[in-house]
Amino acid sequence: MTDRIAIDAMGGDFGPSEIVPATSNFIKKNPELFVTLVGRENELLKEIESSGLTGHPQINTLFTDEVVEMDELPSMALRYKKRSSMRLAIELVKENKADACVSAGNTGALMAISRYVLKMLPGIDRPAICSAMPCPRGQTHFLDLGANINSSSEQLFQFALMGSELTSALDNIENPTVGLLNVGSEDIKGDDRIKQAALLLSNSYLNYIGFVEGTDIFTGNVDVIVADGFNGNIALKAGEGVAEMVNYHVKNEFSRNWYTKLSAIAVMPILNQIRKKIDPRRYNGASLLGLRGIVVKSHGSADSLSFSSALNVAKMEVSKNIPQRISSRLEEISNGNLV
Repeated sequence: MTDRIAIDAMGGDFGPSEIVPATSNFIKKNPELFVTLVGRENELLKEIESSGLTGHPQINTLFTDEVVEMDELPSMALRYKKRSSMRLAIELVKENKADACVSAGNTGALMAISRYVLKMLPGIDRPAICSAMPCPRGQTHFLDLGANINSSSEQLFQFALMGSELTSALDNIENPTVGLLNVGSEDIKGDDRIKQAALLLSNSYLNYIGFVEGTDIFTGNVDVIVADGFNGNIALKAGEGVAEMVNYHVKNEFSRNWYTKLSAIAVMPILNQIRKKIDPRRYNGASLLGLRGIVVKSHGSADSLSFSSALNVAKMEVSKNIPQRISSRLEEISNGNLV
């Protein structure tokens, strides 16, 4: 099967200067894959030439002068940037000229444009942002990470369904465990909305294990964790902040004097292995679940390694046909075959 990925080459803090090299590395490892880079002609061609990709058979280009800025209002981008690199990349998916879209651009604009262009799957109210979190044993898929500030109990159930299908497909887990993020694991904890969502999950076919707390995000004790976008985004950013703090203190302690510097040399191989396992760049690439097509959001500050990770997420989702899996499960529920 030939996979085709549309790339918003102008998105993020660095644009083509990081995205084109990432694309170059990715297609070398995936000779069966084709990409379409969408962006400003002069900037794209310059980076394509410097990366040695001029005339490369796996790369197509689509030029436009319009770009969605990182601080631009989603409503303005949707209304007035109809030829933006972001929108054109998404429209390639709609027109079946690409199997997935990857962008490091404005999250709100990407969500709004994707929802407008691709539409929602039947039975899903809103898209949810889902990403994998590193754990001692494998990874945990966590959603929603910021797409929906307020989510009803029914929408939380929908997030759980989508996260379960994604995890089952990508991690080869037959019946993933699902937890609902709460202020405590006891049944009496949480507001009425959370309790109603728990009731829906308990009475469903999903492998729901109950409420989980913030500490469970990184323990690996649950395969899927569900939250509304407000709490999910705060938990995600808190985890990123802790990782940065730990990294700072490790570097600071090992550089204090000649003895600690020598110690650092001795343990450097171990530290490098640990850093590699928890490196957030290797977990970059959040799925916009619930759409009638595959859209992957890369972190705005992504470097070449990070963006390559997002491209890999898109490739895996294409190979597993994630939207169709979710749609089929929703149809089973609608027909009464699953509760």
